[in-house]
Parts: sequence; C-alpha cells; structure tokens
Amino acid sequence: MSRNALAVVSSLLFAALAALLVLLPVPYVAWRPGQTIDVLGTTDKGPVIDVSGLPTYETTGRLLMTTVSTTSVDATLSLPEAIFVYLDPTSDAMPREVIYPPGKSSDQVESEAVAMMDSSRGNATVAALRAGGVKVTELPRVQSVVLSGPSAEKLQPGDLITAVDGEPVTNRNEVIAQILTHNVGDPVVFSVLRDGKELAVSVITGASNTDSSQPVVGINVDVGFRFDPIVAFNIDAGVTGPSAGLVFALGVYDRITEGPLIDDRTVAGTGTIDASGKVGRIGAVREKIRGAERDGAEVFLVPEDNCADIGELDTDLQLVKVATLKDAISALQLIDEGNTAEVPTCG
Repeated sequence: MSRNALAVVSSLLFAALAALLVLLPVPYVAWRPGQTIDVLGTTDKGPVIDVSGLPTYETTGRLLMTTVSTTSVDATLSLPEAIFVYLDPTSDAMPREVIYPPGKSSDQVESEAVAMMDSSRGNATVAALRAGGVKVTELPRVQSVVLSGPSAEKLQPGDLITAVDGEPVTNRNEVIAQILTHNVGDPVVFSVLRDGKELAVSVITGASNTDSSQPVVGINVDVGFRFDPIVAFNIDAGVTGPSAGLVFALGVYDRITEGPLIDDRTVAGTGTIDASGKVGRIGAVREKIRGAERDGAEVFLVPEDNCADIGELDTDLQLVKVATLKDAISALQLIDEGNTAEVPTCG
C-alpha cells in the first residue's frame, strides 16, 4: 500500500473512531443546577402554597425550593458530553443505573417521581400543621387495592378508615383484627373518609391465597392523617420528586403562624421530610446549592446527612445544617434575631 493510500485509510479510521466517540452513548446522566421556585410567591392560579380553613398571615422574603436538571430517562450522553459535565464545577456525571434503575420504562420512572412528590407534599403539610399547633389525627389509610381483589372499585387508595363494622379503628392492626373476625364470604362494612365525605363501603371477603379459611379484602393499609385545613400546592406538574419536602413544610408553617420566619431574606433549601418532621438526605446537593446561589439566596438549609457531600464547594451561602423541621425553624429564628453564631452549619 502506498503512503498516500495508507494516509487516506488512517484518516478514515480516525474519522470513524472520532464519530463513534461522539455518537455512542455512555452509561451516565448529567446533574446540573435546575430552576428555583419561591414557595411564598404566587402564580396565575394563586399562591404557590394556598391554605384554607385556617387563619393565615402575610409572609416576607423569598423561600426557594431548589431542583436539579437531570438527563431524561429516554435521553443519552455521549462521551465528550460526559467528560464536559464531569469537568464542569457546577455539574456532575452520575452512573445511569444509580438514577434510573434498569428495567424501568420512562412512564414508570415518571409515575414514581410524581408519587414521591405527592407523598412529599402530604408529609410536609402534616409536619407543618403539627409544628404550628394544628390538630392532626392519625388514622389507618388504604395504601393500595388489589385490582382483582374483593375491594376493587369499592375502596380507593387514600381512603381513611374510621371504623370497621361500626367499630372505631385507630391503626392498621385494629383494621386487620376486625376483618379476621369474619368468615370467608361475609360482608365487611368500612366507614371511610374520601375527599372530605364520609362513606360506608361494604366488601365481601375472599379467601387468602395461602390459607383458604382466612378472610381477606384485598387492600394494604398504612398510616394516614385527618385534619381540617386544606393545603394546595400550585407547582408545575413537571416538577417532581421528594426533595422539596422541607421547604414545603417551612412554607406552610410560615403561612399559618404569626410573625416573619425569614424576614426579608432569600432562603433556599432541600431535603425530604416525613410526617414527624424528620429531614432526610437527597441527591445533587451541590448542584442545588449552585442554583440557589445563582438566584440570590443568602442562606441554604442542608439536610444533616448531606453535609459530608458538599466537600470543598466554594460558596458564599450560609450553609445551615438541619435534622428536623424544628431545627430549621429554630435556625431561621436565630438568624432573624442576629444570633448567627448559634446556628449549626455544615463544616
């Protein structure tokens, strides 16, 4: 082969290899700072957090929920893109299977993210109402209904069970115990709260798959909550996931309690929350801090378990460490009073 021919072949091979590097996807997704949303603000539908059935108070300042922009489940990164993301100090490249477990469709991923957002709002509401001194009653709740079971099209997920066969119940074990007093084929009458209305629902028991003599109604029961106020969140449906729980809870709390919580500051934060007010770790904390800094925040509330993830991130934000909703409220009150030395921080 002549030198010219060899050079041409080498160039073609190089071009083909370069094309493969650019076009072939790599098993990574990008995390970048996403949008922030002021939960004390308003939309064309009204307040972002709308509370009715309870006295509410004017709020001041801005309370930002933070998000992360993630490569969608049906999109890919090329090798050069992944390298660029990894080298960019404001973003990160994560193994794809960590973010999107194999075997799940894009619809499944989206459905789970929406469900986590719904749960986050519910937990935030309960935690905030409790912190604000509003009565919240725990009740057994229908978590799920077996589609082919006796309760299909009768009971619904979210139904709060107040009584079974006229006997008041306060927890899951009492519901199960009352069902087990029946024989297979007997009717069981559930008194439930659904969308604020009291209903009586009769279900004919079926036989357990593992014990033909044991009656079942085809539902899973967990813990639900009853309270009088109505709290609505006017958030874009495209914003999903559980990590706004802490900020939602603070927003509700600020609405239902007198006096400013954050004065005229811009405060941002992140963290899951449960109904007791415990704050949990989240992903992409560095990217969320960057997004908050970009949008003018002065204070950032960090879940205690995420402090170690911040590393050597260079930021002018005051990074406040919180383990509970009570911690966050106390820290913001200390900041408002000027007692910043007493505020726990990351680092």
